[in-house]
Amino acid sequence: MNNILKGVMTIVVLIGAGIIAIGLVATAPEPKKFEPEEVSTAIRIATITQQQVRLKVRSQGTVTPTTESSLIAEVAGRIEWTSPNLVSGGYFNMNDVLVRLDDEDLQAAVESRKASFARAKAESEFSNFEYKRLQALVKSNLTSQSSLESASRSKSIADAILKESAVALKQAERDLMRTEVRAPYDGLVRSKSVDVGQFISRGSNIASLYSSESVEVRIPIADRQLAFLDLPLGRRGELPEALQANVLLSTNYGGQRYEWHGKLVRTEAQIDTQTRMVNAVVRVTGEVGSSDQPHLPVGLFVHAEIDGRIADNIIVLPRAVLRNQNQVLIVDADNRLRYRNVEVLRFDQDDVFISGGLKTGEIVNLSPIQTVIDGMRVKPVPKAG
Repeated sequence: MNNILKGVMTIVVLIGAGIIAIGLVATAPEPKKFEPEEVSTAIRIATITQQQVRLKVRSQGTVTPTTESSLIAEVAGRIEWTSPNLVSGGYFNMNDVLVRLDDEDLQAAVESRKASFARAKAESEFSNFEYKRLQALVKSNLTSQSSLESASRSKSIADAILKESAVALKQAERDLMRTEVRAPYDGLVRSKSVDVGQFISRGSNIASLYSSESVEVRIPIADRQLAFLDLPLGRRGELPEALQANVLLSTNYGGQRYEWHGKLVRTEAQIDTQTRMVNAVVRVTGEVGSSDQPHLPVGLFVHAEIDGRIADNIIVLPRAVLRNQNQVLIVDADNRLRYRNVEVLRFDQDDVFISGGLKTGEIVNLSPIQTVIDGMRVKPVPKAG
């Protein structure tokens, strides 16, 4: 009986405890609800401004002479003297004597031609005198007509011999002058092929020369870049001066940067079928240099920056802002990131030129965010400077 009473009491206690627990839960105050704040990512921004820019085309090439020629002997002879400047890299002025040949034989030839000319002149004068004398005799019927015709023939032969002797004398004098080989222009010596004591024949190569008046640089340009240069397709010969673009040539030599200014004077007629490149020719004129900016040397490898056409309403941004090739991230009025499609005109080193899709005053993200969700909140930080 006691056991039954203990069981009933236990059940009553448990039921009472349950009722009390339910009451406590039902009457307990509700906890306050807290909504987490949205985290804003700090980003660097830039305000869009449209501007006018001059497009640049960059390439490189090697400096070559505009005018280069071989110095050729026009007469045969033994080399008696060479100029101290007739060495590789030597500088000379126009009409400077570079090589002198032994001229004794040619001087003798000139004297011989002078004697022949004097004899022919005497024969011509006598024939002309005889012809005039016989003309007077024929008029007086003191000689026959056949004698006059014979004198006329002798006169014509003597005149022809005189003319031939005069030509031969001039040729001999020219050959004598050619024993002094002179520079055809101001320039430098690329290489030398002869030396003192050497016998050379007519047509022998003496040296290779090039003019210092101007030099040229052949630079390859991709056909897709020609649109930035306003160059006419298939133009033959040099471009009109108004179409010759300015070109800045530069190089680093011996730890120092050097620059020269030139003009794009022509493009070669053919397009390379393998590389799709067009070779443009840049010319640098003038030979004045200084210790800081020397004359542009032949054979130097240089970088070229060509001034192209002017483009209006262009937005210049760092290349890194571009996503998915044609999108940027803009910040809207609620400081949220939005994707925007843009029109890319071209890439230029570390910049991208955008021609459409953005307006002046809009804000674009410059920070390299790894994961971007369209509409995510950000905290804009203006770009320094």
